[in-house]
Amino acid sequence: MNDPQPAPSLYAAREPIFPRRVSGPFRNLKWIILAVTLGIYYLTPWIRWDRGPSLPDQAVLLDMANRRFYFFWIEIWPHEFYFVAGLLIMAGLGLFLFTSALGRVWCGYACPQTVWTDLFILVERWIEGDRNARLRLHRQKKMDLRKVRLRLTKWGVWLLIGLATGGAWVFYFADAPTLARDLVTGQAHPIAYTTMAILTATTFFFGGFAREQICIYACPWPRIQAAMMDEDTLVVGYRDWRGEPRGKGKRTADSELGDCIDCMACVNVCPVGIDIRDGQQMECITCALCIDACDDMMAKIGKPRGLIDYMALSDEASERAGKPPRNIWKHILRPRTIMYTSMWSLVGVGLLFALFIRSDIELTVAPVRNPTFVTLSDGSIRNTYDVRLRNKHGEDRPFLLSVRGDPAMRIQLEGTPYDSVTVPANTAYLQRVYIVTPKGAAPSDRANTPARIWVEDLTNGERAHKDTTFNGRGN
Repeated sequence: MNDPQPAPSLYAAREPIFPRRVSGPFRNLKWIILAVTLGIYYLTPWIRWDRGPSLPDQAVLLDMANRRFYFFWIEIWPHEFYFVAGLLIMAGLGLFLFTSALGRVWCGYACPQTVWTDLFILVERWIEGDRNARLRLHRQKKMDLRKVRLRLTKWGVWLLIGLATGGAWVFYFADAPTLARDLVTGQAHPIAYTTMAILTATTFFFGGFAREQICIYACPWPRIQAAMMDEDTLVVGYRDWRGEPRGKGKRTADSELGDCIDCMACVNVCPVGIDIRDGQQMECITCALCIDACDDMMAKIGKPRGLIDYMALSDEASERAGKPPRNIWKHILRPRTIMYTSMWSLVGVGLLFALFIRSDIELTVAPVRNPTFVTLSDGSIRNTYDVRLRNKHGEDRPFLLSVRGDPAMRIQLEGTPYDSVTVPANTAYLQRVYIVTPKGAAPSDRANTPARIWVEDLTNGERAHKDTTFNGRGN
């Protein structure tokens, strides 16, 4: 009896990808986006913005201790989280818009994973050389002194980038110069060191080792993007009707070979290691580096550029027939993209409108329900309310409180004989308020009476109000 054959392995070890250096308009655009986005990320916490003596002077600050979000001249309070929610909705709609128009253009140019991976590959190329040199070093079995030196140098620079990334992140949550000094002297909170360690490790691993595996396996967007795309979406593609049959032979008038010389330049520059000539693939991040590589090769052999290019499926039939593709704007401006643009604009206009009409003073009123009312010794009825006053100004402001409703109602403030209270700058101040009606003045035909509590800023006359109810029947 023959021994059973072992089952074939369903696991294939990952082959590291070493993209070749390429130059061209799309690569230059990626360099510009990399420099701008990393510059914004690393430098923004150090920008100063004068808000007055009682407020932080960091332009962008997530002040978790005081529950504030500062963005230059804008200050977001906890009850205004709808601004953050609106920005997240705009980000989602923007992603839908760009994907429906240009495929995974976000992934190819501005995704943090792409940006940091590009930076790590750049460091790797500076230290170990271009693609062929890195391939030889990878395949070298012997761990000699040169390989150890190159590896340790590369990993050391990667680690510094990861440390700078984690450090920049924590600077958004505290005053950057103060926190930097505390980090160096060992006086920072353990949470700061822990956060930096986690972000340093994840940046080091994701950008240096995982790379395209994050885009292919960890990120859900490749599996969602198809719902955003249609036959008019511009994606990176290969004009096989022009390039096939491919081959390395000499092109003559009688040659049947297409324009593709099978030089593998498009494959060698791809950061995810695919062959775009096999058609549109889930792994493609639409970085367009293969366009630069192919255009460069076409120029060298005297063929027209555009063998690999941004194109739409709806143009394939006409291009095969030798007709020019439609204007790019006819692909971009179509019902789907117009709908996403309109929704994105609507949310943005709504947020701007809410931002400009919001008041610098606000109040919330919470009736104390235990008990709902109290009958005093003289027969008058008293209701108790917790009123939270918000002063969004940079200095202390006196606030006058009053009540409107039944003419017999009068207001009293706990802790002061006056009807006004000074609210500290940029704080929410809790004040207990009593509304009292004399004996026999409360309506006898119902258990509650509408009331409106007003607050007035005595400095500039700005007013705000909240409606509530006064409980208790008349005698």
